[in-house]
Amino acid sequence: MVVSHPALVVAPESTIANEKEAQKLTVDGSFTENKSHMPTEFVWPDEDKAEEGIPELDIPPIDLKGFLSGDQQAVATICQRVNEACKRHGFFLAVNHGVDPNLLARAHALSEEFFSRPHSEKLQLQRKLGEASGYANSFIGRFASKLPWKETLSFQFIHDTKTVQNYFQNVKDQDFSHYGKLYQEYCEVMGDLSLVIMELLGLSLGVGRDFFRDFYTGHDSVMRLNYYPPCHQPELALGTGPHNDPTSLTILHQNNIDGLQVFVDGRWYTVCPKGDAFVVNIGDTLMALTNGIYKSCLHRAIVNNSVARRSLTFFLCPNKDKVVIPPKELITAENPRQYPDFTWATLLEFTQKHYRADTTTLEAFKQWVLEKNN
Repeated sequence: MVVSHPALVVAPESTIANEKEAQKLTVDGSFTENKSHMPTEFVWPDEDKAEEGIPELDIPPIDLKGFLSGDQQAVATICQRVNEACKRHGFFLAVNHGVDPNLLARAHALSEEFFSRPHSEKLQLQRKLGEASGYANSFIGRFASKLPWKETLSFQFIHDTKTVQNYFQNVKDQDFSHYGKLYQEYCEVMGDLSLVIMELLGLSLGVGRDFFRDFYTGHDSVMRLNYYPPCHQPELALGTGPHNDPTSLTILHQNNIDGLQVFVDGRWYTVCPKGDAFVVNIGDTLMALTNGIYKSCLHRAIVNNSVARRSLTFFLCPNKDKVVIPPKELITAENPRQYPDFTWATLLEFTQKHYRADTTTLEAFKQWVLEKNN
């Protein structure tokens, strides 16, 4: 089946963000007339734009089947590899993870089906300001310039609930129930995979299997489908601007199109798709939970002028009331406590209302919390 992909177009609609009127940029498949014009809201500064000749980042494949095998030597080797990667940049590949390839294929196919729908149908799931779930074609308000060249569909997933299925069943004017059934299954699998990875991270840090797994049991996470349409001037735009994930753990599966780039040791590197491997990276919340030992790293997504790129992204987050306090083993004289106690809900509020997520988010958040508590 051949699926047509809409392109981006500026079309102002009125909305409210941060108590001010803001313009929203929408998607419309009819934008084909003036290929030489790039809306200024999508043009990024030169220092942020993608350059040519970016090398591939060497990130280790982590054999999760080997980790679960019980082979002590294999587990020790895997823990060492994870530890080295997470101390340097926080990225690794999860391979031999046991996720059904058919589930992955169906999740990508349904994502493609959704983003190929008429704009009016996608708007039935439009995300409202202040909500985590729904369809969005740009970010507004505080990010009313340097807009990302993408569409997203996000939905909340709470561990051991039917949150996803219920979300899609509650759409009034369109039957999205098959989305709910599939993505409920996908999120449950990602949630289980996340907890296995948490066991691995705990062992790699020397705090045991249970600390991080127990902390994230009952997690309140987010699933996001990303769609990056072809862009007629990709040298001017970005699919997602440079940012750090404020969440705990990101589990990403890309289609076979390059786009993810990571900033390591003062330069950008690309992370190429690797078959059914998942790209896993540390977020700010987990960086704080490890007392700054494991790193949350700056990354971005670029676009191209010929083919659409899609990705499935699962963001593991703790229950919003859980207080982020590192295990005592990670607090030492050489590495004293780096961040104050906080809940995920507080950090989420900070990144949504006060500060865009970047390499200095945790330091800015630390100061904000301390000032707020004084």
